[in-house]
Amino acid sequence: MNRSNLWKLRVFLSIIFILPITIILADFSGLIPSSIINWITYFQFVPSILKSFTFFSYITTGFIVVIILTALFGRIYCSSICPLGILQDIVNFISRKIAKKRKKKNYRQKYLYIKENKILRWTLVVIPTVLLVFGISLGINLLDPYSLYGRIIGNFIRPVVIGINNITAFTLESFKVYAIFPYDLKVFNLIPFVITLSFFLLVLVMSIIKGRLYCNTICPVGTVLGVISKYSLYKIVIENEECINCGICEKDCKANCIDSEKMKVDLNRCVACFNCISSCPTDGIKFEHSLPKFNNRKDVFDQTKRNFLIASGIYISTLSALLAQAKKKIVATKPSTVPVFRKFAVSPPGSISLDKFNSKCTSCHLCVSSCPTQVLQPSFLEYGFTGMLQPRLDNLAGFCNYDCVICSEVCPTGAILPINAEKKKLTQLGKAKFVKENCIVETEKTDCGACSEHCPTKAVHMIPYQGKLFIPETRDEFCIGCGACEYACPTIPYKAIYVEGNAIHQTAKKNEEKDKPIQKIDYKEEFPF
Repeated sequence: MNRSNLWKLRVFLSIIFILPITIILADFSGLIPSSIINWITYFQFVPSILKSFTFFSYITTGFIVVIILTALFGRIYCSSICPLGILQDIVNFISRKIAKKRKKKNYRQKYLYIKENKILRWTLVVIPTVLLVFGISLGINLLDPYSLYGRIIGNFIRPVVIGINNITAFTLESFKVYAIFPYDLKVFNLIPFVITLSFFLLVLVMSIIKGRLYCNTICPVGTVLGVISKYSLYKIVIENEECINCGICEKDCKANCIDSEKMKVDLNRCVACFNCISSCPTDGIKFEHSLPKFNNRKDVFDQTKRNFLIASGIYISTLSALLAQAKKKIVATKPSTVPVFRKFAVSPPGSISLDKFNSKCTSCHLCVSSCPTQVLQPSFLEYGFTGMLQPRLDNLAGFCNYDCVICSEVCPTGAILPINAEKKKLTQLGKAKFVKENCIVETEKTDCGACSEHCPTKAVHMIPYQGKLFIPETRDEFCIGCGACEYACPTIPYKAIYVEGNAIHQTAKKNEEKDKPIQKIDYKEEFPF
């Protein structure tokens, strides 16, 4: 293949992969089928591995395909499949164009060979992996490139898309055209936003200054795939006879892995961008078949490879363990009579238990973006420190629609398992708790009943209270913990009814009462209060 065509192919593949992923992460319409979403996220390395531990099928084999591609062609995943890697290339491309315009026409931003920091790289592989063995996914949550990209899109691109949609909707409404409806962003989570912003800035700065330095210093996926890439079938090779030691390849290598003085390429860090091949004036760099030579057994099984085998073994033997939980105090805008405390946060339907969910979720926030009622929101300490950024049900923002199972269909890691609508209607995520001292029936001696009216299972019903008043009563056996009652409750700042999460999801009894039909709530319509 022509050397310039390799670069063009890489750019083409990058566009093919990053556009669909960005669209599903920024989408708020809910119109993209979950089957398409699953295929779009098929190749994402860490989510695919974690999902395969939960159930193994063709849809969970993406990581195997990535390993095979890496063994054949090097770090193609990092170059053209990983959305965070492609984002760094886009940022780097723009920064170089700006720098070129500001300086002179023939300006060329220079990269120089940097010696690999093996200790740091493997520390950032081993620590998250060991934590994962004990059921703590915090390290993976923070460092997995796909999940970080998901949070970046969810926090910075999705609001812009929604803003454009709303401006368009309001503009059309002025002409009495109602083809587009506005979308309301209900909650802004400051601390998860700040954490995501910090990592985003880190990626931006590193990519502007040193190209793919993040991939070759911090990213654990890059470190693991780098060991496989070192022994790949096809690799970048410097031809001694053709090389004139001009150093252009080193200056154009955004992975900082070409030592032009020694005419060596660190294949462990090469991300197969093919910049060096395109820029070489003498055709002295090739991407060619090169079977590894195993003349020296010690060379084959060097310490680096041992480290890779150990790390891979730990990944494959991931276990679940109990996570520390943190009490949650609902944030109040002003003092109230009875503050509400939760022992456990409410995890999404299909997550089975907090232990299982916290050990599998990588906080990519695809479920957050896909949730039609916006009840799924990033956590801070609701799951404890080790579950930071993982999604939880925030009933101040929304409620879990009675027959909605979208989050279970789109989860790429298996943290939320697929669940059908009928089973979901009896899955008890938590139990509603009534605080009479906060209820306006008690405090203002007036009728309300919003919680009972909007409970889809009638686990909350009204009973006679004082005089002609009726007050809510909860029945745990019928409650599924959807949070419609809490969301509808008009009391502020503390709710008179709230959902206490179940550490392990239970099965609710089916309410056979026929006097009041089960109500399906349309999340697109205005909710009470």
